[in-house]
Amino acid sequence: MAKIMQIIAKETNGKSYNTEKYSFDTIGMPSFDYDDDGSKIMKWQVSGETTRHKKPVPLGDYARQLTGSPPVISYFLDGSRHAYKVDDISYNKQVYPVVAGQVGVGCCRRVDGVMHVEKFYRRLVLSLPNVCNADGWGDEEFFAAKTVKLNKSPELKRLGIEFSAILPYTMPKDKRKGKVEDSGIACIQDYMIQSEKEMVAELVKAGRINQNNYLLKDGSLEYKPMKTGRGDLRELQKIKHNYRWVIGVSKSFNPESILDHTGKPNANYIADLPLFHRTPVALYENKAFLGDVQFAVWYIRIRDKKHTRTPFDGVIKVEKILMDEEHGIGIDSDEIDLLSATLINERTPTCYGTDKRWANHLYPVFLTESFVKSKYMSTEMFLHLF
Repeated sequence: MAKIMQIIAKETNGKSYNTEKYSFDTIGMPSFDYDDDGSKIMKWQVSGETTRHKKPVPLGDYARQLTGSPPVISYFLDGSRHAYKVDDISYNKQVYPVVAGQVGVGCCRRVDGVMHVEKFYRRLVLSLPNVCNADGWGDEEFFAAKTVKLNKSPELKRLGIEFSAILPYTMPKDKRKGKVEDSGIACIQDYMIQSEKEMVAELVKAGRINQNNYLLKDGSLEYKPMKTGRGDLRELQKIKHNYRWVIGVSKSFNPESILDHTGKPNANYIADLPLFHRTPVALYENKAFLGDVQFAVWYIRIRDKKHTRTPFDGVIKVEKILMDEEHGIGIDSDEIDLLSATLINERTPTCYGTDKRWANHLYPVFLTESFVKSKYMSTEMFLHLF
């Protein structure tokens, strides 16, 4: 039976070279060092909360008071992807890499202290150069048709496997900067983010998320730069509505992107944050790229520095999107304190010895992440498909 690359080469009039196949994860490239976008510059000159705090806010006593109450965070969402180089293919006498990926997005719900699986997506994708669509128009229809054709192959039907999408990537303008494979990996990363947004939208539609049942998304609340057109504005408004009861928590972040109100580096403010304290909430916006979407961003120290390797271990970054009625006012500081104290209580039990990021990990997130990872096909089985 024909392998995937034989089908792709035939359907797109390309030539497959059957080159070495490997996982990018095993060779350490490319790497995304921070959960957040390090290009986002944070300044504390504009507050994102109703109370204008000048100093870190102590929350240890409040966190202890909450231990006997049901936590307001009930849902935990994690998305990840594994990317692979599966072949090289030529079009018009030029050779391009073929990148494939496994995307996993899972959501777990906590009920009376017990974690249950709420939703899970496992999606297989391919990323091909856009030049394989020789006509150069109708990419969406072209690649959707090829995905349907691929899924009709006897080999995939025998295995009970389907590919969710074939994603076109474009060649970098300057080939000296970065590798061509990175363009394919970026497409898979974007697809993962879209899958996360889709899951959040489904939870909102089903009425799962509300003021008593927040959702914690592992990592930053990421949004693509705005394009022009009313369609993008409508999409952005819809996403903003879905994230009313959602927070993003990053285990790692770029401390160099934090500036004080004078515009000078202020990373030591985070490094010196006392135990069980949060920073004042800063407002982040970039109207050129994000329209009127504003982010409230703050940091919480959940572990004592004397037990960690670096001064930033034990600190988490929290993001929440401001709703329209909060513009110019900020998020209620009582809500910020409630969420922050709840996150402090999520620090135990720890995954010490199991995950090197234990100092910044929250245990329900660790369990959700572990569940998602357990659903991947092995590298050997996945690569054998090609």
